[in-house]
Amino acid sequence: MIVIFIRVKLAACVVGGLLLFVSGCRQAPTIEKIEVSRTTVDPQPTFTITTSNINDRAPLLPTVAPVASPTGNIAPMPIPTPPADGLYAYHTVTNGESLTYLADIYNTEIETLVKLNQLDGPDALINIDQVLRVPLQLDKTAPDQRLLPDSEVVYGPSYVNFDIAAFVESQGGYLNEYTEWVDAETLNGAEIVERVAEQYSVGPRLLLALLEYYGGWVTNSTLDATQIRLPLGDKNPYADSLYLAMTFTANRINAGYYGYKRDGFWVFELADRSRVVTQPGLNAGTVGLQNLLSVHADWETWQQDLGPDGFMATYQALFGDPAAYEFRPLIPNTLTQPELSLPWREGKGFYFTSGPHAGFVDGSAWAAIDFGPPDVLGSCFYSEEPVTAAADGVVVVARNGEVYLDLDGDGNIQTGWVLFYLHTVADTDTPVSVGQHLKQGDVIGYASCEGGLSNSSHLHFARRYNGEWMAAGGPVPMNLSGWEVQPNSVPYDGQLVKGTDIRDSCECWEPDMNLIVNTGE
Repeated sequence: MIVIFIRVKLAACVVGGLLLFVSGCRQAPTIEKIEVSRTTVDPQPTFTITTSNINDRAPLLPTVAPVASPTGNIAPMPIPTPPADGLYAYHTVTNGESLTYLADIYNTEIETLVKLNQLDGPDALINIDQVLRVPLQLDKTAPDQRLLPDSEVVYGPSYVNFDIAAFVESQGGYLNEYTEWVDAETLNGAEIVERVAEQYSVGPRLLLALLEYYGGWVTNSTLDATQIRLPLGDKNPYADSLYLAMTFTANRINAGYYGYKRDGFWVFELADRSRVVTQPGLNAGTVGLQNLLSVHADWETWQQDLGPDGFMATYQALFGDPAAYEFRPLIPNTLTQPELSLPWREGKGFYFTSGPHAGFVDGSAWAAIDFGPPDVLGSCFYSEEPVTAAADGVVVVARNGEVYLDLDGDGNIQTGWVLFYLHTVADTDTPVSVGQHLKQGDVIGYASCEGGLSNSSHLHFARRYNGEWMAAGGPVPMNLSGWEVQPNSVPYDGQLVKGTDIRDSCECWEPDMNLIVNTGE
């Protein structure tokens, strides 16, 4: 994969085997027990799957049609064009490194590094924590077969009418009888799939098909010890926990999906450590699936997984042709953000502590920014300054420091604009609840360290549209009461700009640098 090395910001946590950072990181749940009762594509093409070499029996459960796609010839948001001067990865400079050293370890010329990074010359000074582009030398390209539309890969409109619990029960497999203790409650198999789909915004049909492909959990009631212990592949670092194994899987899907949307290409690192680049013209959903399958395969096995007798045969046996569920365009190129206010009370100020970074775990888009309340600086005491609704909406999720606010009012997390609040503790007297209608300015909760590891109370705030995590820095930039997020190349860095006023992200509390007051304008 393309690796972006990130400097540590405050305390760190580990989720899905990945090192995360305080601002917006998600704590891995405590597992106390496991109980087992038993190039721009414009417009996107229609997806068809070759079935000549697979079992063409009908799906085991008739599926329900998704929400209808928009009418008219609306183009999707374009994917960036890959750079003409060669592919690159990212390297964060550490103590003692020089251009000479980097040229040596990446088997390139100093002049190439100078050109890639627009440096002053071969004698240019580089600084610790500076992020540099480094060239990639690759011999192979990935297959160009489109596998799944984007709307099957994200938890978007195609899933509004999909009943996860009913489908799991209809298959009668091991998943239907499985339970696991997650985040201080017992979840059954269908609830685990739904929880991961909601948190990571990855399509549950895709998750179920992967669980069947690697472990046979969906349709088989009797499994061997290896299938039970490794439900999602032997390279998944989480054995004996379906929830953790599925979060790792979802995050790897997201990494390919959003990495491709960010750069216009993606580099897969296969299980044998070989690296392969995407073909031009693919869609992000296909790249996300390719990325997950690459975790478990060498080159030859990967070709089989991506072929007609591989994963797609399992998907189609369960759910039929993915084109039947396609919703397009998922993100139209005409998309604009609705008016959003700063998410705290008028006359109050919060500090802009982190610029764009991952919305939910490091594989997702840099959809989130963080704000620190003024009354609990640098501590995990609950703030007494309320966090508020940035727009009118309906609460669709409220649990464990997480609140999702649906702005189109249909009560579906999969459709339209949805705002994500993390690290919020509920008001003890009047907590928000699922189905509750809120007006702009109504209290959501209070900034805290709940819902993840953090050593400072703060609000982690992000957006989704039709299930896709929307990058805070664009192409539809986040705008809160006229404060617009600027694009950034290093996670957690960044600026908010309103006219001639500029605020820099800083894990500090400096009024002239990062304090933003809600003036009501």
